[in-house]
Amino acid sequence: MKILEKHKIKKSLKFNMHPYLNGAWKPNFTEYHATELKVKGTVPKDIDGVYIRNTENPVQQPIGHYHPFDGDGMLHALSFKDGQVEYRNKFIRTNGFVEEQAAGEALWTGFVNNPAKSKRPGWGTIGHVKDASSTDVVVHNGQVLSTFWQCGEGYRLDPYTLETLGTENWVPEEGISAHPKVDERTGELLFFNYSKQAPYQHYGVVDKHNKLIHYTPVPLPGPRLPHDMAFTENYSILVDLPFYWNPEKLKQGWHIPTYYGKTQPTRFAILPRYGTEKDIRWFEADPTYVLHWNNAYEDGDEIIVDGYFQENPDPDPIPNMPKLMGKFMASLDQRSFKSKLHRWHFNLKTGAVREYHLDDRVLEFGTFNQQYAGRKSRYSYSTWSHPGWFLFSGIVKHDLETGESWSLPFGKKRFGSEAPFIPRKDAKSEDDGYLVSFITDMRWRRSSCIVVDAKNIEAGPVCEIFLPHRICSGTHATWADGPAVRAAKATETRSR
Repeated sequence: MKILEKHKIKKSLKFNMHPYLNGAWKPNFTEYHATELKVKGTVPKDIDGVYIRNTENPVQQPIGHYHPFDGDGMLHALSFKDGQVEYRNKFIRTNGFVEEQAAGEALWTGFVNNPAKSKRPGWGTIGHVKDASSTDVVVHNGQVLSTFWQCGEGYRLDPYTLETLGTENWVPEEGISAHPKVDERTGELLFFNYSKQAPYQHYGVVDKHNKLIHYTPVPLPGPRLPHDMAFTENYSILVDLPFYWNPEKLKQGWHIPTYYGKTQPTRFAILPRYGTEKDIRWFEADPTYVLHWNNAYEDGDEIIVDGYFQENPDPDPIPNMPKLMGKFMASLDQRSFKSKLHRWHFNLKTGAVREYHLDDRVLEFGTFNQQYAGRKSRYSYSTWSHPGWFLFSGIVKHDLETGESWSLPFGKKRFGSEAPFIPRKDAKSEDDGYLVSFITDMRWRRSSCIVVDAKNIEAGPVCEIFLPHRICSGTHATWADGPAVRAAKATETRSR
């Protein structure tokens, strides 16, 4: 292994026994640029691009109680070309991160705390927290876009160097939520946001040149907590979920505890991609909360949407723990809220809704071949979790046509990440490619990246690439296609 750069960030975080500041969630404070990494097996030569994962990685001693989603955004990237790999990790230089580095301390409290404890005005739907840009990560117009789950500014970064290029200049006053969607067919980015002021939600479209071309209200009955959206070739799908801030507590300025209206329907807003408020069709379905959708597509008069239906959005505390800690841990545990791969059918002609589980196992954080986004796809790749924790223990591949599935456990005390699909060069079929995942191995206190043949995940990794340090666990990941990134950069250079 050759270390080309090593930079340690200033921190004030002190050791404590918080479960999400230790073990696989122990934060990193050093930024690396490394080549000539140790490899077990052979790195495929038919993939070209960058695998990028976002992580929540706190630097400063928190003000009040710490929640893992409060952590500063740090990206980890492994680039592939001609069988060679290169690793980088960097903090996202958000405005909040830069201000706290200058101050040498935390300036904003986390979302579960008293808003009055923040020392400066914050961002997003809550208003008193830092926009850490630590949740989601996608690639649009040749650059990384990182986003924050409670809405924020949106940060652009170079996918190869991870240099922070600044905030998006098109983001509306209400911000942008995590989980904007990129339509690779058109190059457009579809996004939404939500707030505590009427109309409570908006939806927009950014073109392939990164210009805002559409923005419209999608009104809700009150403040809500949507986390994701879906799209088809012609339609966008947003939701009004019966799980949101407790209205009485919100009047007092508190954002916890949340409220689950178990008799309220889940409402789906379906509108044309460039439609407005008057074009929305609302559909009602069974009560639930959905963190993440998979793909969606049109089939005759129907819109079909796949996602992860929570059977118990407001779970009881995990047993044998103090009540507050048990509730906190349950809220992060897939096995507590029981998320199941699920399918919804919405008939645009009759208004009928039909829904059912596609798998009875507890699963979440799904991926699929993004070249099929918005169109019918056959294969999906989900993760399952370690009991009681926000940690991924393996991958399940589903054939959505035949109902077959195959599993790949990461191994004892090995925890992975969301696993994007990489199309093989000159791919011959939808699943002709690879899955990639960063792995944190707590037996050996080290991290690696595995590359798995998507056609045969049960065969295990075709290679394992060892990183220069053990990385902190996190949330979302993406794949940046090398030729597409280079083409976008060339276009930008010519237009200057």
